[in-house]
Amino acid sequence: MMIRKNKPLSTTERSTGTADKHSGAISKHLRVNRKLWVRTAVAVLGSLLSLSASQASSLDYPEKEELKFGFIKLTDMAPLAIAYEKGYFEDEGLYVTLEAQANWKVLLDRVIDGQLDGAHMLAGQPLGATIGYGTKADIITAFSMDLNGNAITVSNDVWADMKKNIPHENGKPVHPIKADALKPVIEQYRDEGKAFNMGMVFPVSTHNYELRYWLAAGGIHPGYYAPHKGDTSGQLNAEALLSVTPPPQMPATMEAGTIYGYCVGEPWNQQAVFKGIGVPVVTDYEIWKNNPEKVFGVSRQWAEKNPNTHIRVVKAMIRAAHWLDANNNANRQEAVKILAKSSYVGADYEVIANSMTGTFEYEKGDKREVPDFNVFFRYNATYPYYSDAIWYLTQMRRWGQISDAKPDSWYKEIAKKVYRPDIYQQAVAALIDEGQMKASDFPDLSQESGFRAPQKHFIDNIVYDGQQPNAYLEKFTIGLKGQDKL
Repeated sequence: MMIRKNKPLSTTERSTGTADKHSGAISKHLRVNRKLWVRTAVAVLGSLLSLSASQASSLDYPEKEELKFGFIKLTDMAPLAIAYEKGYFEDEGLYVTLEAQANWKVLLDRVIDGQLDGAHMLAGQPLGATIGYGTKADIITAFSMDLNGNAITVSNDVWADMKKNIPHENGKPVHPIKADALKPVIEQYRDEGKAFNMGMVFPVSTHNYELRYWLAAGGIHPGYYAPHKGDTSGQLNAEALLSVTPPPQMPATMEAGTIYGYCVGEPWNQQAVFKGIGVPVVTDYEIWKNNPEKVFGVSRQWAEKNPNTHIRVVKAMIRAAHWLDANNNANRQEAVKILAKSSYVGADYEVIANSMTGTFEYEKGDKREVPDFNVFFRYNATYPYYSDAIWYLTQMRRWGQISDAKPDSWYKEIAKKVYRPDIYQQAVAALIDEGQMKASDFPDLSQESGFRAPQKHFIDNIVYDGQQPNAYLEKFTIGLKGQDKL
C-alpha cells in the first residue's frame, strides 16, 4: 500500500500565477517543492520571501525531492505518518511516498539496493548490517523514532498456568511480572516432551533482545546463535525456542498453536486482548524503562549523496515527534485516527488507542495507566545516542551473534559509525534558526557526549553503562562474556 501527495507543479506551471498574492499566502502545491518555488518566485514574486520566515533556511536546497520511505505496520511508524499528514515533509520541499513493507528483511534489502530512500527500522538493523550479521551493508541513522512500545504476550493456557505463580493485590496480578512465573510452566512442557515456542520479529530486533533479556532474568535460557559454525537459529542450549514471525501475523500464529507467546510492538499485543486469545504479561517499559525502539535508517551512500535532503527529512520527523507528545499527549487521539487508516497500521481505532493514548490493557478488563508506553519526543527520545547503539551490540555479543570477544573501543567505534548525532544536531539548529521550534525544546546539545548516564531501571536491577560494555556483560549469569566462544 502506497500513499503519496500530488506531484509538484512544473516550473512553467509555477510561473503562470498560481501563487496567492493575498497576505503573502502560498498555495499548498507551491509548498510541495520549495526548490522550484524559490527559483521562480524570486524572479516573479520576490517580495513574498520576506513575508515567509519558514522559507529562510541555513540549509541548501534538497538534492533529491521525490522520496520513497518504507515502514512496517506498527504504531511506532507514527513520526513518518504525522510528518506526511501534517505537511512537514512538504515544508522541507520534499515529495514523499510512504509504502508499507512485507517484513523487516524486505524493508532492509530495499533500502540497501536503493528501491527505498529510507525506512522505519529496528534499532538493531543498521548495526547488524554494518557488522555483517545477515546482509552486509553500511546503514546509518540520525533519528531515533521512539522509546518503549513493545510487550510480551502469552496464550490463554500459558497465562492460566502462570497466574498461579504471580502474587495478587486486590484481585489483580502485581506488576511487573517476571519470567520467574513462566519458568515452572516451561519445565512442565519439557517434562511432557513439548518444546516451548515463542515468536519475535527479527534476529536483530529489539523484540528479540527484550524477550531474551526477560527470559534470562527469570532463569530461562533463550538460546545462542553460532554464525561461525553456520548456526543462525538462535536456539542452541535453549529452554524457550524463539523464531521469527512478522508482526501482523503474531496473534494468528499464536491462536493456531504454533507459538505459545511472543514479543511484538503495538497494536499486536492489544489485538490478542481484543480477540480473547492471549494476555500481555509485561511491557518493555517494565523490562527497561524508556528503552530505544525504532530508528529511521538510510544507506551511508544515500546520506553522503543527499546531505541536505537527509537533514530536511530529520527536521520534518523531529517536528512530527514533537507534535505526537505535545501537551501531555493531547494529539494522540487524532494520531490514532490517522494510524488506523489501512494505508498505515490498518487496525481498529479502539485497538490502537488502547496503548497509544496513555493506557495499556493486560488481562481483559485490567487496563492500567501507562502514559509513557509510547514516547516519541520526551526524554530526548529523538536523539541517536551512542550508548543506545552499544546496548544492542552487547546483546548481540551476549547471545552469540558476535562470536568473538571485542574490546570496549570496538563497541564505541561501531556506534559512532552508525549513529549520527552530528546530522541530528544540524537539523535541530535549522529548526531553531527558522523558528519552527524553540531551543528550550531540546537539551543543550553542545554539551551532549552521546552517552546517557548509567541506566538503572531494568527488570533485574542490573545497571547499564554504555562506556563499559564488557564490564556490563560480566554482570549476567546467562550469556556469553569475556573470551567465551561457542
